[in-house]
Amino acid sequence: MLRATGNIAFIAWLRDRGSLTARIQARGHFAVRVLRQGLGIPTADEALALGLSPGVRAWIREVALLCDGRIVVFAHTVLPCQPGGPLTVWLARLGSRSLGALLFSHAGFTRGPMNFTRLDCRHGLFLPALAALQLGDRAPDTLWARRSHFSFGVQSVLVTEVFSPQVLQLDASDHEECRKKNRREPN
Repeated sequence: MLRATGNIAFIAWLRDRGSLTARIQARGHFAVRVLRQGLGIPTADEALALGLSPGVRAWIREVALLCDGRIVVFAHTVLPCQPGGPLTVWLARLGSRSLGALLFSHAGFTRGPMNFTRLDCRHGLFLPALAALQLGDRAPDTLWARRSHFSFGVQSVLVTEVFSPQVLQLDASDHEECRKKNRREPN
């Protein structure tokens, strides 16, 4: 699935099953910007993945993840409505905190298989992601995304993370720092 040209640079970001929040935090100052949160209609593929009928409203949260002030990821979360469920309560109270911090710090969460794809203008998340990533005239025709299904008891949440090409600069700056450090250290 990841054999298409141009994916090699993104492969480490797409396949990493650890916390995306922690990975970004390791590369600089991390922040979350809440873009939208409330009831909405999931995309057709999200409804299918969650076992919802088309057009059924769900709780939706969209955020931009920033590293050193640069937007590097657009995250889109869908939670089927279940009044009083623990996930519903927790997610409603997240504010500008990272969902990843919750998912990876609580032992009750399980992560299902991850799926990867390139989004283009035919997908319902492409334009919101493009707007959130603020790429301007550098906007590509496709964006790499991954999707994970997290479960907690009887509730589950679907998380789609769309990567900005700028996320690759985080790895490039890591490699540059290593090269500089190696040049300074005596043999």
